[in-house]
Amino acid sequence: AETHTTIPVIAPSPLEPGVIWVGTDDGNVQITRDDGASWRNVAAGIAGVPRGSWVPDIHPSAHDPATAYVVFDDHRRGNWGTYLYRTRDYGESWERLASSGVEGFAHVLEEAPLEPDLLFLGTEFGLYLSLDGGGGWQRWGHVPAVPIRDMEVHDRDGDLVLGTHGRGLW
Repeated sequence: AETHTTIPVIAPSPLEPGVIWVGTDDGNVQITRDDGASWRNVAAGIAGVPRGSWVPDIHPSAHDPATAYVVFDDHRRGNWGTYLYRTRDYGESWERLASSGVEGFAHVLEEAPLEPDLLFLGTEFGLYLSLDGGGGWQRWGHVPAVPIRDMEVHDRDGDLVLGTHGRGLW
């Protein structure tokens, strides 16, 4: 499993049928806009990511069909940096979101369904939030410093649901 044989994330767009994002355990980020008939690897255009980093999460925006967020994880090689990127043009160009204030590497990102500038970031050491679309982050102190591996905003209730590595649910 450590020899680049895995697709950890498949993320269809909630807004545009046929748009699907895929991330691999060797750093590839691919997109199809035609239900998988053709694919384009956009990873080469993402500057600053250590080659071969895992892609544990891709989050297509619920506000703009051309926007997606990608999380990279290189901790398996001793790099605990936070690598979080956003595209607003289907992967043609990328911007690295700020990581100041974030401790450790990230696992997952969730965008608030009603407010596009409100982002949640699950890391190895807890939950962080950004009120300015990823320009700055602050730790959410009501969640312990545990690895947050998955997040979802509940459709009906609007609650943020967290899954931890320790099999906890918040």
